[in-house]
Amino acid sequence: MAKKYMKTQENSSNKKFSGFRKSKRFSRETKFSEIMKDEKAVEVLMNKGLHCLGCAFAQFETLEQGCRGHGIDVEQVLKELNKKRKK
Repeated sequence: MAKKYMKTQENSSNKKFSGFRKSKRFSRETKFSEIMKDEKAVEVLMNKGLHCLGCAFAQFETLEQGCRGHGIDVEQVLKELNKKRKK
């Protein structure tokens, strides 16, 4: 999943803005390390039994891999993660 980055730019009023724009939705291929940057998403993971904060695999494992490894329905987790992200 490609991330969309914005370079520092100046708009018409000469105000600067920078940083990266978060993808609008999580996917099966999203790495846990990215998901854990969102506090609301961490809450969903913890409630589903995915205690990824202390796991070494979280740095490189995808949501689908983690869910499969724990016997958790990835579609249900995705639905809840993306619902929380909209808020």
